[in-house]
Amino acid sequence: MTIERTTSVLTISQVAELTGLSTHTLRYYERAGLMLAPIDRAPSRQRRYSDADVSFVRFLTMLRATSMPIAQVREYVDLVRAGDGATPERLELLLRHRIAVKAQLDEITTSLAAIDYKITTYQGKAPRL
Repeated sequence: MTIERTTSVLTISQVAELTGLSTHTLRYYERAGLMLAPIDRAPSRQRRYSDADVSFVRFLTMLRATSMPIAQVREYVDLVRAGDGATPERLELLLRHRIAVKAQLDEITTSLAAIDYKITTYQGKAPRL
């Protein structure tokens, strides 16, 4: 008995809906060389994204959401394309990014504490209805 592996084929609109990115951003990612491989095309030239493509786009979205610059994202993608031999470099890039993200979180936590203090102060001075 063989187990058949099914792969979803999604349109660019479906991927946009799943990832929260616009179709324009997805096209940009492709033009900018941020995808691991060219996106497959149907005979009609419509893009066909695989599950692996969607997973990679989701990871790119996480990198961007944590303020990784496009140049670093491109560097990461190039290292992934380079294969297992570039794993130490990919790890180093992600470790550096993690340090930057943690510093951002610390700054946000400090700012949030100041905002919470102000809210508490204003709530204490607000007239009660």
